[in-house]
Amino acid sequence: MHIRTRVAGVVAAVLLLSAATPTAFAQSPASPVSPVSPASPSSLTPGDIVTQSPTAFHPLPGQWTNTRAWHVTYRSTSATGAPNVVSGTVIVPADGHTGPRPLVTYAVGTVGLADSCAPSANFPQGTAVEATLINQVVQKGWAVAVTDYEGLGTPGDHTYTVGRAEGTAVLDAARAAEHLGVPGVDAASPVGIMGYSQGGQAAAWAAELHRTYAPDLLVKGTATGGVPADLMKVAAANDGGLGSGLILMAAAGQDAAFPELRLDTYLNPAGKALVDYFRNNCVAVDTTVGSFKHITDLTVRNPLQQPDWQAALERSRLGTERPDAPVYLYHATLDELIPYAVGQGLRSDWCARGADVEWHALALLGHIGGVTVGGVPAANWLADRFADRSTHANC
Repeated sequence: MHIRTRVAGVVAAVLLLSAATPTAFAQSPASPVSPVSPASPSSLTPGDIVTQSPTAFHPLPGQWTNTRAWHVTYRSTSATGAPNVVSGTVIVPADGHTGPRPLVTYAVGTVGLADSCAPSANFPQGTAVEATLINQVVQKGWAVAVTDYEGLGTPGDHTYTVGRAEGTAVLDAARAAEHLGVPGVDAASPVGIMGYSQGGQAAAWAAELHRTYAPDLLVKGTATGGVPADLMKVAAANDGGLGSGLILMAAAGQDAAFPELRLDTYLNPAGKALVDYFRNNCVAVDTTVGSFKHITDLTVRNPLQQPDWQAALERSRLGTERPDAPVYLYHATLDELIPYAVGQGLRSDWCARGADVEWHALALLGHIGGVTVGGVPAANWLADRFADRSTHANC
């Protein structure tokens, strides 16, 4: 679970390689996009750009990707329906293609809670989690929008694991990309949604919200994996285990979205110190320092036993709405962070509501194995959706 922070990041997909460097933009054609003046979010509509500036994308330090990239801030919507501003990165291949191209809005997994963990802060340095996977998508000739989520890269606390806030940030990142004015990326672009782990939660929420929140986006499908669809079950599975620090991070994220939960009143000195530590570090260190702790080690009373906390986590539960576009859903059978049964439950819930779901169980793999093995087939499935090929639902 997540925490209060000035700005922050995301989970155990930290072992993946990623990328971005300043040389990428320098070796690309100049941006055709005009500067956008800052505006009050209340005067904008979701997806409107607040600011934009050139940046760079590389999967590894110094690795050239033949892309143009822009750092953007854009209007989105909080979990309580209030207007907010979220940051992100839009990446477009510099391949000379001027016709329409697909757009993928990509949701990264847990990176951490500090501003320095945000994807957009790391793309120019070649140190972003999942940048290698993102590059595989870019090299298909697709444009990619990567949200930093609420409070990661913009003022305020990161609302980590708050499903609705993540879903709107993902959808509005696609809208922002369409508003940049890049040739071939506009309201007519076919859109795919993709993510794993926390990114899987965000992508799945975007899929559920699309029909009511962003019907203007031409969403062709969502590829989502390792989804923490039920946070109460995920917390119970991680209490005292390898991923126990993620519980406290998620609690801080919920508290950031719903301050009436008053997390600080539940934490003992050790819990407060650990939250403060998380606010200034990223996921690789966070998961190590926070591992093998019980909720009772960090609290004076367990917030997850309280009705208001249970209700807050229930608001982030997935499977209550039917995605209106096809879904590719995958989960590792030996996932040590997000129980396989949670993924099975989401499949059952979506299938019961008539969704077009293609389910894949990744045998004998853990959480990191799930994203490394599952990412390429997921992207290939999106390619089929962009080509309007038939789906193969297996509910």
